[in-house]
Amino acid sequence: MLEITCNDRLGKKVRVKCNPDDTIGDLKKLIAAQTGTRYDKIVLKKWYTIYKDNIRLSDYEIHDGMNLEMYYQ
Repeated sequence: MLEITCNDRLGKKVRVKCNPDDTIGDLKKLIAAQTGTRYDKIVLKKWYTIYKDNIRLSDYEIHDGMNLEMYYQ
């Protein structure tokens, strides 16, 4: 199990537990369940890398305790 923190820099910080073989789309759905926003409106970034929905967390080398930036489109 991984615990990932997502911060939108507007005061909302979400901690989500997921598996390394989950996709970014699965992670967005877990975040959407906690925040109340629609998962297709969430964009996850780390620096200038925008994470795509169909790629697994392990392929992006996302580890336990990692922080991601969350934006809304």
